[in-house]
Amino acid sequence: MTQSASQNTKPVIHIKPKKGFQFVDFHELAQYRDLLFFLVARDIKVKYKQTVLGGLWAVIQPFFMMVVFTLFFGKLAKIPSDGIPYPIFNYTAMVAWTYFTAATTSAGNSVVGSGNLLSKVYFPRIFIPMTSVLAGLLDFFISFLLLFGMMYYFHIYPNTMIMVLPLLILLMMLTASGIGMILAALNAKYRDIRYTIPFLMQFWMFATPIVYPASMVPEKYRILYALNPMTGIIEGFRSSLLGTVAFPTDMVIISAVISLTLFFAGLIYFKQVERYLADII
Repeated sequence: MTQSASQNTKPVIHIKPKKGFQFVDFHELAQYRDLLFFLVARDIKVKYKQTVLGGLWAVIQPFFMMVVFTLFFGKLAKIPSDGIPYPIFNYTAMVAWTYFTAATTSAGNSVVGSGNLLSKVYFPRIFIPMTSVLAGLLDFFISFLLLFGMMYYFHIYPNTMIMVLPLLILLMMLTASGIGMILAALNAKYRDIRYTIPFLMQFWMFATPIVYPASMVPEKYRILYALNPMTGIIEGFRSSLLGTVAFPTDMVIISAVISLTLFFAGLIYFKQVERYLADII
């Protein structure tokens, strides 16, 4: 009886997180890519489910922010706009900034909001903040339609520099991903981080040339100012789309270096915290 029971006993397998430094397994990410596409589609559907205006919400926020900034900064404060109408000067920046702040905020809160999913099934945890970054692109491109309409209205036509726009969009995504992954990992460990994210985004907005041009910053401080990766990205957007100033090559190069640094720093830090997420959520 005892011998039979021992023969029928199944071995118990204990799954434990790997020890030591872990880097991203890109082969594993490629294997689970279909899941990433599913999560992105799910986020988009959930966002617009049972909404009356649907995709118009992607335009409403940057448009009304542009109206407010035009009234207070363009009309009352007389902030310069590099020789073009202030509404389109501001809206071009708001299109990029609205995507960046929404993607970063959503990614920063994504892990805490996916606690049930984390504890039930295994998949690359990095997909959770990345989903927020990719899903936000739909709103970004919808808001771009109004931007093209405003460009036509103000008789502003892009030149050949519009070819660098995909690079600027990629840098914007890398920056949002890097910051988002860092915030997501920190938020999982320290829940008060979620309260600091809106403050961080608000402070960052006024440290970025959105309501004012970068030309207002004294020249001797511009290299330091360009350490904010969104500075080169926003100025690059305006230059490539509106032709406000010569393309800010130096700023964009600095932004590219900072964006890549933030992305890989976020990737590495998130990977080190990833093994404990199911336990601390």
